[in-house]
Amino acid sequence: MQQLEVINILKKSLNFSDHSIEKLKKFTNLVLKENQHYNLIAKSTENQIWHRHILDSAQLVKFIDFNVNSAADLGTGAGFPGLVVEIFNKNKAFHVKLYEKSPVKRKFLMGVIKELSLNAEILGDVRDEVIDSEIIICRAFKKLDSIIQVSREIAKKPHKLMILKGQNAQKEIKNSFKTKKYPYKLESSMTNKDSKIILMEINK
Repeated sequence: MQQLEVINILKKSLNFSDHSIEKLKKFTNLVLKENQHYNLIAKSTENQIWHRHILDSAQLVKFIDFNVNSAADLGTGAGFPGLVVEIFNKNKAFHVKLYEKSPVKRKFLMGVIKELSLNAEILGDVRDEVIDSEIIICRAFKKLDSIIQVSREIAKKPHKLMILKGQNAQKEIKNSFKTKKYPYKLESSMTNKDSKIILMEINK
């Protein structure tokens, strides 16, 4: 799936505005430029960036309530999914908090936020920071049991977890629920028929 096809889906299925699409184009160019010097995304996925990274991240906007204060993106890396969500966001009272332990990636994120005038906040390693968002999102961060542990021990309030996962989503849920179970739903991914989005309620 190439750029024009993905843009069509972003506009028609996910309600991205023309203004947001322009920002996504600039964002992808910044990622690809930086990727020549530092490994932000796998080289093998560069020519599929719109499908593998942009659309995969963007599909989360279907499930996010933008009327809350913030969403926390754990282990954001190059800004997936957090910056894509922030680029979509139309509510000035809402913002995304990007947690990333790599100083090189944090520097890259700062440059993107400044260049695209985004309302996002950059923080360090999730275990050294406070998580006080109503929504926690992540993609390629850790195994589900580790994510639940982080969200249970570090997050300050009840929240929704939204996690982009591959074909082992159900297996990871089963392994994570050995001690305590949480309400959850599995949604199908728009980018891969075998991948899933885990939507979970973590009540403190």
